[in-house]
Amino acid sequence: MDNAQIGKNWPELREKLLEKYPELTAEDLAYEIGQEAELLKRLQEKLRKNRAEVDYILSLMG
Repeated sequence: MDNAQIGKNWPELREKLLEKYPELTAEDLAYEIGQEAELLKRLQEKLRKNRAEVDYILSLMG
């Protein structure tokens, strides 16, 4: 999923991530425009997934 799609769909993606991964916190899911790389890195670390896996998860949800 590209950065523009993350920003456009973030509220919906955030809710879906919280449902599927209750271990995620508000801090893990904090998003600011232009800070997509930091968000993806936090998700990788928290979910113990690589970038491709996180992108895949987001694409399925979005």
